[in-house]
Amino acid sequence: MENPPPNKYTGTRGRGAQSDWTPTRFALPERVDDGDWLDYAAMSEEERRLKTVVSIEHPKTILSRNRSPDVPFDRSINPYRGCEHGCIYCFARPTPAYHDLSPGLDFETKLFAKPDAAALLRAELAKKSYRVAPIAFGTNTDPYQPIEARWKIMRSLIEMLHEVGHPLTITTKSDRVTRDIDLLAEMARRQLVFVGVSVTTLDPDTHRRLEPRAPRPAKRLDAIRQLRAAGIPTHVNIAPVIPAITDHELEAILEAAVDAGAQSASFIPVRLPHEVAPLFREWLGVHYPDRAGKVMAIIQSLRGGRDNDPRFGERMRGQGVWADLLRTRFRRACKAYGIGRASVSLRTDLFRPPNLDGQMDLF
Repeated sequence: MENPPPNKYTGTRGRGAQSDWTPTRFALPERVDDGDWLDYAAMSEEERRLKTVVSIEHPKTILSRNRSPDVPFDRSINPYRGCEHGCIYCFARPTPAYHDLSPGLDFETKLFAKPDAAALLRAELAKKSYRVAPIAFGTNTDPYQPIEARWKIMRSLIEMLHEVGHPLTITTKSDRVTRDIDLLAEMARRQLVFVGVSVTTLDPDTHRRLEPRAPRPAKRLDAIRQLRAAGIPTHVNIAPVIPAITDHELEAILEAAVDAGAQSASFIPVRLPHEVAPLFREWLGVHYPDRAGKVMAIIQSLRGGRDNDPRFGERMRGQGVWADLLRTRFRRACKAYGIGRASVSLRTDLFRPPNLDGQMDLF
């Protein structure tokens, strides 16, 4: 795995990645800046803040198909490309490399919105060949990242699925999901929705370093509370668990989530695919230089001696002593707090294909 060039954006306020290096994994030339960054040290704090830019994307289709045995869905939708939350560990960071963009700062500042998503979904669902199964949201980038407040693409997609009685699942680390409780509660009464809220840490300082633009932990726990009060099936995903940084919080997070009303739980050890590994190493050197070596040594012990193990069946679980210890702790905590693993059973028999003119069939 290639390493990033010397860090030129160390300590960028409010962002997760520490640099914007562009990888050469797809035979792309590394970006060479035209000297602008050389004056970075002399800039004021206000000048250093990177702005988020949103471009409009017009894809031809909106459903992504998946055959991985590691995940419980075969189709998903991503309303946005890139994610402003800026979580340094995000396994989706490598995706901008296909577009000659950096998995670092570009990933969290150069975003793409898909305003045609609901219309594209209507066209997909209207096909005679379409076979209904739950659509997963939040499998790549967060559908409730900050720009959703303006674009409301996720809202439009839920409205579409609500209209036709189609099941969906949502994974998010944002309390913005509570904005759509009116629709989600109605769908929950028909067994059409399941929501998972990711909680990585309860410590505000750790959260600020790991997930600089994601809602703070207390807001996520409150989102679980509100979702459950509305009768919406809600899951807590403790992910990722990062050795020597967040792993000691495993039981505390589970207890807090149960107190908030979570009905089921899961956890995933940190994954560092492709360009995420060098970005994460760089981040460790800035924020946790005292334990960077220890963290990576444990991660490699979880991943068969490598930064990442991409094999199906292993990438979500990890292996070795550390993985066994985490699983044992998790099982014991689940038993102690009276919570189990997710058991999702969503209805598919309520689905009625839409007409392309926006009207429903009568029969």
